[in-house]
Amino acid sequence: MAAFANGPGPNRGGSVSSGSSSSWYEAMSRAWGQTLDGQAARITTMSDAISTGSDKPSDMVQLTAASLKMQFMSNNAATSQNSVGQALETLGKRN
Repeated sequence: MAAFANGPGPNRGGSVSSGSSSSWYEAMSRAWGQTLDGQAARITTMSDAISTGSDKPSDMVQLTAASLKMQFMSNNAATSQNSVGQALETLGKRN
């Protein structure tokens, strides 16, 4: 979750490295995307290693853990996007 941890957020003042965003909501979305892309790349690398013969039980457990981490991160990305989107919608209705 390095891209998200270093990205924009309260008291961080950072920015997402690729592209410019017109809002913090877009920056948050981009940070989640980069984070999920990074985790997917790790899973792909582990999977490729296993498919070429490195199918030790420890490798399989690490791949399973990485896949579960991806699921957790994906669920959190969706939840945060939905929560912020609903909050922005509510604010928009008040004006």
